[in-house]
Amino acid sequence: MMDAVNQLPLWKALQNDAAEMHADRNHLNRLLDDEGRLSWTTLEAAAIRFDFSRQRLTRPILERLVALARERNILERFRAMASGEKVNTTEKRAALHLACRNFSGGSVVVDGEDVMPRIAAVREKIRQFSEAVRSGKIGGANGKPFRDIVVIGIGGSYLGTEFVAKALDAYAMPGYRLHFLSNVDPNHFGSISRMIDPEATLWIVVSKSYTTAETLANESLARHFMKERGLEPAKHIVTVTAQGSPGDDPANPVLASFHMFDFIGGRYSVSSAVGGVPLSIVLGYDVFERFLKGAEAMDRHALHTDEAGNIPLTAALLAIWNTNFLGYPAQGIIPYAAPLAKLAAHIQQLDMESNGKMVTLDGAFTGFDTGPILFGEPGTNAQHSFFQLAHQGRAFPIDFIGVLKPQYDVEPVLTKGVTNHEELWANLLSQVMALAVGSRQGNDPFRYFPGNRPSSLLVLPDLSPESVGKLLSFYEARTVFQAFIWGTNPFDQFGVELGKTMASAIRKAMVRKKENPQYAFEDVNPYDRFYLKDLFGG
Repeated sequence: MMDAVNQLPLWKALQNDAAEMHADRNHLNRLLDDEGRLSWTTLEAAAIRFDFSRQRLTRPILERLVALARERNILERFRAMASGEKVNTTEKRAALHLACRNFSGGSVVVDGEDVMPRIAAVREKIRQFSEAVRSGKIGGANGKPFRDIVVIGIGGSYLGTEFVAKALDAYAMPGYRLHFLSNVDPNHFGSISRMIDPEATLWIVVSKSYTTAETLANESLARHFMKERGLEPAKHIVTVTAQGSPGDDPANPVLASFHMFDFIGGRYSVSSAVGGVPLSIVLGYDVFERFLKGAEAMDRHALHTDEAGNIPLTAALLAIWNTNFLGYPAQGIIPYAAPLAKLAAHIQQLDMESNGKMVTLDGAFTGFDTGPILFGEPGTNAQHSFFQLAHQGRAFPIDFIGVLKPQYDVEPVLTKGVTNHEELWANLLSQVMALAVGSRQGNDPFRYFPGNRPSSLLVLPDLSPESVGKLLSFYEARTVFQAFIWGTNPFDQFGVELGKTMASAIRKAMVRKKENPQYAFEDVNPYDRFYLKDLFGG
């Protein structure tokens, strides 16, 4: 049994440090006067720079945070996770998303079995299938090559894939269109169905258990849509699911079925067949593999770099400092790169589903807050959306992300003497500093900006597949490191299941109403009955 982290002497020392940070001498505009600050607040690895000079902390505080990570044996636990230990203790499973991008040739053993041959076999099947689709060898029921790819899945079954697809759209094969059908709302299906060519559409159904209600409902709509047009669904559907699930049943044939494993959670699954199948079709398998190898590079850094130089671990410690000691309830993710528009949505699920916990691995209530509320929007759009709050309203830490080289070589037209890319960076750098130091313009209270608002800056050299993979791995590792320090499980999500259970009871009441029009929802609670009567006309 592990001691509660908030009972450790280091935790209590950090609480005292946090109280000291409110003193005027520790305002960021004072701390940044130290020109040597960058030397200990900047880390570089795998061609990524992490600058946290504008976080509200001093060097002794950072050293205490690093000491906390060492006392919690964080790196040892992370390595145990990567080696196949069942760190998901509530579900008695390993957590092996890193194995999906492991090209080292080494073994990863779970329950006495090396799982790497199975993972490699799935990757090879993805390569062969995607190349056959791209070449036209595999097409629709009427022989048309596939051009519209619709991913049916919700949550971790699509969010990571959508992020990567958007980030690497510059690499997409011309003529392909990738759609994500996640919401059970019929409006979502209706809007997608208007955009696609039914004869040239491949539907990829993603569900580990193949029991997710929303996904099954959308698959049923897709099958009906195809049959209405004289198309055989078996010639247009691919499944990504657990071996032996209803989606992997020979009695219900499909074009192909790709296995996902119970040791890879949905929100960590974009490196698996969940992302591999659609991304390899639209981007090409070679691009998908480059993305995997970029993630592997950051994985190696996270696994083998000591606590003081470890970028995702440092980011995790800063998140804990901001959440548990400085008391910030939220955190922004602002990439100054339009292709990263879906990053915040993916990390929102990754972190909030993993770290939105109130119970430790021992089953005890934590007694402190865990995951912050995450949100974000690309810059410069965010500046014209919620940065008024960021500068003068409730403060929240921000992850800024900058990219040195854009994906597209746009003509270098000058406006006010600079290119668009230079203008983007001018805005990025100014926002980072303005939040930190603030400004007072005379005695005008309306133009007073208090500053002292923390942020970090993550700098990528480009938006190549490798860089996007590194960015994904950075956030995955940061998420896990936070949980390991808190002593919580970042791999289960029982809070998601509660709403599903309650929906099942309401669904059964709806069915009873259809079977018996006289049924008046007598056994349904009055709050739900109020709306069910509206829905069914009294």
